[in-house]
Amino acid sequence: MPTEKSSPPPARWCGVGSADASAADPGASAADQALLHHNPKLVVVFCSEALDVEGALRAIRARIDAPLIGCTTAGEIVTSGPRDASIVVTVFGGDGFAIDTARAEGASHDLRAAGANAARCVPTSDAHPHRVLLLLTDGLAGDQQEILRGAYGVLGATVPLVGGCAGDDLKMSRTLQLHGDRILSDSVVAAGIASNAPLGIGVRHGWRRVGEPMLVTASAGNRVYTLDDRPALDVYLERMGASAAPGTSDEGLARVALTHPLGLSRPNGEEHVRFIGGADFAERSLLCVAEVPQGALVWLMTGNAESMLAAADAACDDSRAALGGRAPVGMLAFDCIARRGVLGDDGIRTEIDRIAACAGGAPVAGFYTYGEIARTKGISGFHNQTLVVLCVA
Repeated sequence: MPTEKSSPPPARWCGVGSADASAADPGASAADQALLHHNPKLVVVFCSEALDVEGALRAIRARIDAPLIGCTTAGEIVTSGPRDASIVVTVFGGDGFAIDTARAEGASHDLRAAGANAARCVPTSDAHPHRVLLLLTDGLAGDQQEILRGAYGVLGATVPLVGGCAGDDLKMSRTLQLHGDRILSDSVVAAGIASNAPLGIGVRHGWRRVGEPMLVTASAGNRVYTLDDRPALDVYLERMGASAAPGTSDEGLARVALTHPLGLSRPNGEEHVRFIGGADFAERSLLCVAEVPQGALVWLMTGNAESMLAAADAACDDSRAALGGRAPVGMLAFDCIARRGVLGDDGIRTEIDRIAACAGGAPVAGFYTYGEIARTKGISGFHNQTLVVLCVA
């Protein structure tokens, strides 16, 4: 617990704490580290499902009286490096922030409505003109771009979106979202953050095209049925040089697909990456985490440690530049689990070291995701196998 100081706390502050299963009470330990001052405004929790999520949440709530959102992960990030089977607690505090939260349950029944309902929590305050909507979603619930369309319908182009999709350590079975003292699934949780100082977002992926383009000849939402008029799974595996499906489970395919996503050409000239999270092995279709429109051109994508790290540097530089010369008080990183597969153990440590260097001594927190959210212009803003950074001044 913070102790009273003779001098007032900062107008904006950020604290990060972490603990793993070796701690007697991981939730309590991480919360105590993160609560640097009085006047907390938001708690953000990233927790491995390997821990007792319910017990950790209860301990955090007992120590910090502030709105809370969070989710389970495919790995955790702190300033000192990557973590597994741990919990990371971030606290934003001070009168420089005005923050509210929301949740939308049963998201898969109406993804667009879930995004709209979550988006209504962004405060409007003349004293806090810089705003962002932080979204944590269930990436297994369906086309995540629909969630962003719903949020955009409420907020328009003036409020950026940022965040990521919860993970379950690549089981591809069920992810959890946290709101207040509730543990949810198939949900969207959100924090509307308004600040009297700038908020910067950076987004880069570092993947490049390989081979000839493929035409999506039949798809519906995030299900791709045929590529070049042939079963999508067969075409994809042939392009990778595999003669049969890697196992007979979504988890098995997802592990192989981590290093070979699909690149999707967008009408505005941008190129988005689509993570292949599963397949129907009977009908030979592919399931992506977001929409792949019929008639679109897609490519097999590849990358290496050098291109991933260059993208990380660029994302950090972009987010820091948006602060207009102000020093950050904290940084959140949403990093796709697929990038971790490409970078390897040494590479992900290097990547986090570079993020921490960009933060300039401010604490870093984040998690490895099943998809990333970053909309700073236009309607689309869902990404796969990408690094998204939120820098808070």
